[in-house]
Amino acid sequence: MAAITERKTSDGKIKYRVLIRLRGCPPQSATFDRKTDAKKWAQDTESALRDGRYFKTIEAKKHTFSDMVDRYVKYVLPHKPKMQSQQTTQLKWWKKQLGSYLLSDVTPAKIGECRDLLLNGKTRYDKKRAPATVNRYLAAISHCFTMALNEWGWVELNPVSRVKKLPEPRGRVRFLSNDERIALLKSCKENYLPVLYPIVILAISTGMRQGEIFRLKWGDIDFKRCQLVIHETKNDERRVVPVVSEAHRALKEHGKVRQIDTDYIFPAEAKSGVQAIRTAWDASLKEAKIKDFRFHDLRHSAASYLAMNGATLAEIAEVLGHKTLAMVKRYAHMSDAHTMKVVERMNESIFGVNDAT
Repeated sequence: MAAITERKTSDGKIKYRVLIRLRGCPPQSATFDRKTDAKKWAQDTESALRDGRYFKTIEAKKHTFSDMVDRYVKYVLPHKPKMQSQQTTQLKWWKKQLGSYLLSDVTPAKIGECRDLLLNGKTRYDKKRAPATVNRYLAAISHCFTMALNEWGWVELNPVSRVKKLPEPRGRVRFLSNDERIALLKSCKENYLPVLYPIVILAISTGMRQGEIFRLKWGDIDFKRCQLVIHETKNDERRVVPVVSEAHRALKEHGKVRQIDTDYIFPAEAKSGVQAIRTAWDASLKEAKIKDFRFHDLRHSAASYLAMNGATLAEIAEVLGHKTLAMVKRYAHMSDAHTMKVVERMNESIFGVNDAT
């Protein structure tokens, strides 16, 4: 029940303090200059407490946007090691824009203003952000609000859920033509850095990501069974990858001379090692006269070759380690010939020989 107490301040003014105590709810209090205001607040607050509407509202008025981000960075982000560096930068940006606001004052409209500021602003390299980058910023702060909503009880809703994401262009599909592949592999084989060739061969033949390749250890490979195990993947699921043909031969050859001070197959954990490989990669691209091609496009090349050789989208997804088919649909047009053969076989089994050919 609400109790209203009349008090006199040191300067002689009358104040009215309201204290509300309801079973199962934290005590709520407020002070007013007029008794009518005190009574109204007491009536409204008691009603909200009984309906379960008040607690989260008052919490949103107790905590600032900075409080939410700081708690997230301290307790949640350490459990996301792969995203920690990137999201730390993103959350610092959000904190700079909205840090002083109370959570109760952070509306979808304010989030939308920040989204537009991200899109129209420039990075420290004086470049505009891509729509996909802006959406990643939105995703980072959205998860903060989700934690504040579901686990901390600080807010009543996630304002980011009401903000429209920016449309993103279709994923890039750049893969090596036969002539480009031959020229690149020749250039890599003759490169001054011998380790480049097995790295590129492994990427083309398996579709592995660069990070997955650099994290491989000799204990992950079973040469007898012609396969390797990737323990750390983007979706946090182990993946078994076949290692056959040229990739198998190149890795065995590379393994004849191993560094005894590391278990890594391609010791590039230090920045100097990564930079050395990137420099060698750029040199091979230049030597092979290949333009507009990135290392990640080797993964696209592997997927494209699979599609052109009759692999289904489900098979491509399994090889690349995608949980859904959404990411591999970009290669669908490359498997048209395979799809045609499947449909032809089905029709022949139903209607007999196809007389149209």
